[in-house]
Amino acid sequence: MAHLVETMAYAGEVPWHGLGVRVPHDLSPYEMQVAAGLDWTVEKQSMSTSEGIVIPNKKALVRSSDRSVLSIVSATWEPCQNETAFQFFDEFCRAGDMQMHTAGSLKNGRIVWVLAKVDESFELFGGDRVDSYLLFSNPHEFGHSIDIRFTPIRVVCNNTLTLSLRSVSNNSVKFSHHKQNFEITLKSAKKMLGLAQEQFYSYRQTAESLGEKRYRDETAIEYLDNLFPNFSEKKRGEYLHWDELSKTSKKIYQLIETQPGHQFRPGSWWNVFNAVTYFTDHERGDSADARLASAWFGKSRVLKVKALEKAIEYSKAA
Repeated sequence: MAHLVETMAYAGEVPWHGLGVRVPHDLSPYEMQVAAGLDWTVEKQSMSTSEGIVIPNKKALVRSSDRSVLSIVSATWEPCQNETAFQFFDEFCRAGDMQMHTAGSLKNGRIVWVLAKVDESFELFGGDRVDSYLLFSNPHEFGHSIDIRFTPIRVVCNNTLTLSLRSVSNNSVKFSHHKQNFEITLKSAKKMLGLAQEQFYSYRQTAESLGEKRYRDETAIEYLDNLFPNFSEKKRGEYLHWDELSKTSKKIYQLIETQPGHQFRPGSWWNVFNAVTYFTDHERGDSADARLASAWFGKSRVLKVKALEKAIEYSKAA
C-alpha cells in the first residue's frame, strides 16, 4: 500500500500517529514549512490534446518540486501557495495564543495541513484530559475547500475528533479557491475563529454528559451495530445478540472497558464513544499514515462524528 503521508514535521511531544521529524518550537512559519518539506509552489498550466488542441476552461495544477500534476482545475480556480497558507495560519496562531505543532502533506501533496495547539484544555473524572487544536488544511485539489476545524484530542489515548458536520457545523471555517472570493472570505474566517473556544466548552459539556450516563449491554450492542452493521445476520429477537454483531463491532465492544483511559469513567457512554475513536485512530487500517489520513480527511472522520451524535442520542435515552 502506498504511503499517504508524504512529509511531516512536529514541534514538542511526539504526535499520536508517531509520524514525522522533530523540530524546535521557535521556528518561523517559513522555517516550519521547509522542515515539513513543503517549500514548493504550484502553478496552473494549459492543457492540450495529443493533436495539440488547447482544452478550454481547464488547467493542470503542477507542483514545482517534481513537475507532478496534482489536479485538474477550472480556469477561475486560484491556488493558495503553501507560503501564503502558512503565513495566514500563523496569524491565527499569534492572535489566538496558539502554537504551530505539526505540519505535513498527504496524498502526494494534494493536501497540505497544519495542526496548531490552542492554550485550552479540560480535565474530567479525576485525570482524563482533553486538549484543543485547530486543524488547517490547504488542498491543492479541485472540489476541495481550504478549511479550519476544531480538533479535540484526548491525551490518555490520543483519540482525535474533527468536528465539522451538522450539529457542530460552526466549528469549521471554509473558503473557496475562486479569486473573487478569496480576500473577502479570509477576513470572515478570522472573525469566525473566535468560535473555537466556544466549541471547546460545548464539547466539554458533551463529554461530561456522556460520562454521567450509564450504558446497558444491549444498547451498547445496538449502538455499535448502527455504526458497523452486520448485513449477513438477521435480528432474531427484540435485542441484538453478541453473535449477531460484525467483527468490527465485537472488537470495539471489547475495547469499551479495556481501552486506555477506561478507568476514568467505567460503565459510561463516554467509554463507549471513545472505544470507537480509539479503534479508528489506532487499530483500524493497515498503517499509521492511512489511519491519520482517514481520521482527519476521510471516512473515519465522518464515522467519528456520527459516533458522537449517536452516543449523545443513546445516552439521553439511558
